[in-house]
Amino acid sequence: MNKNGLSSFIDHTVLKPETGVDKIKEVCEEALKYEFASVCINPCNVKVASSLLKGSKVKVCTVIGFPLGANTTDVKVFETKDAIANGAEEIDMVINIGKLKDKEYTFVKKDIEEVVKAAKDKAIVKVIIEACLLSEEEKIMACKLSKEAGADFVKTSTGFSTGGATVSDIKLMREVVGSEMGVKASGGVRSYEDAVDMINAGASRIGASASVQICENENVNKEDLY
Repeated sequence: MNKNGLSSFIDHTVLKPETGVDKIKEVCEEALKYEFASVCINPCNVKVASSLLKGSKVKVCTVIGFPLGANTTDVKVFETKDAIANGAEEIDMVINIGKLKDKEYTFVKKDIEEVVKAAKDKAIVKVIIEACLLSEEEKIMACKLSKEAGADFVKTSTGFSTGGATVSDIKLMREVVGSEMGVKASGGVRSYEDAVDMINAGASRIGASASVQICENENVNKEDLY
């Protein structure tokens, strides 16, 4: 596989609650083979994944406040620090969706800021906005608050709610955050065509559990993605 191809966009993801250590070993082996950007796993699995991927270019990504985003800020900060101590290099946090809908924007921004502060210089932060639950106005506000709070990425979905990534959401998110932030499409990206559509819409990272199947169907070079 061309290491400069689609695989370099993918966070190879396994977040199901029944995931055991054998599955973590499997996804880490696959991530090394296909040269994925990261493995995205639950916090309890960070230490073992970090050990398995030590010395490689594959990052360890974990989720914070997942999947509801309703934890207190202090809990999210503790989760973040604990995950980094165990070897996490990327943090995907869920916003407080209820507070956003209540227009408590100061709270939402501070919630993100505190996680960004906890991760500072140690891990990048991706903010999961759970777009399927938001109006267009709320999506725009979530992206603006994430940018103002100093996050590195905005991300569409947890994959555990009513819907996943859409091309229209990716286009909107990219428009709002501009070129300096990352945009991650996650949830429902199951085919090579899905992944290319998301990248062409503005995604700089893809979260997928079907990563291997997506890459096995790869038939164009990175230069064909624009």
